[in-house]
Amino acid sequence: MSVRRTLRALVAKKNGLVVPGAYDGISARLVERAGFPVVYMTGYGTSASRLGLPDLGFAGLAEMADHARNMAAAVSIPLIADADTGYGNALSVRRTVAQYEGAGVAALHIEDQVAPKRCGHLSGHQVIPRGEFAGKIRAAVEARSDPDFLVIARTDAISAMDFDEALRRGEAAAKAGADMLFIEAPRDEAQVERIGRAFDTPRSTTTPRAAAPPSCPFRGCARWATRSSSCRWTRSSSACGRSTASCAR
Repeated sequence: MSVRRTLRALVAKKNGLVVPGAYDGISARLVERAGFPVVYMTGYGTSASRLGLPDLGFAGLAEMADHARNMAAAVSIPLIADADTGYGNALSVRRTVAQYEGAGVAALHIEDQVAPKRCGHLSGHQVIPRGEFAGKIRAAVEARSDPDFLVIARTDAISAMDFDEALRRGEAAAKAGADMLFIEAPRDEAQVERIGRAFDTPRSTTTPRAAAPPSCPFRGCARWATRSSSCRWTRSSSACGRSTASCAR
């Protein structure tokens, strides 16, 4: 079974799944050796380890795709990779998907921030119009050559606008064909639960340790997950000091 089909099957199981983040080949191997079934290439970790810079849009497509290729080659488990904003408009997103697929990545996430983007747990976010975001997700879905390649739609609208707009963007992304939704930085466990109840599409949420907003513990996610979906933790980035959880219904 291919790594992409393996990841899709794991999501379909609807069980909680811990997927630590990694920032290079050796850290990805450590994740695999520790027994985790999936590893996450963090954007902040990549920018910090490769460039020595914060997650403020310094790393471009060529650097991120090359980093993803090295990490995917270092392990036999699926790699989910941060693809930031897709590095341009909808046409650029199509090229991003091709580059990440060619790198051996099992899934990517594309977010709705304006360029240059910022780490999801920093302040000062701005987002593109909802329709433009949906168009970029649609372009990503149409561009993939492997149907098992997962497209994850991330919105930072909670920080940039408000919670209700984040839900509307999640709905728009799901209609555009996203395989998974990543509603970034919910403020508390109540918002995590509302996200869980709002969508049938597999979804993501973040639980930062050393940044705003406050952390939502795995057990808290699991309580609402068992009612509406299963909660799947996805990454922790030592560079950003956070961990995230995604939830697959």
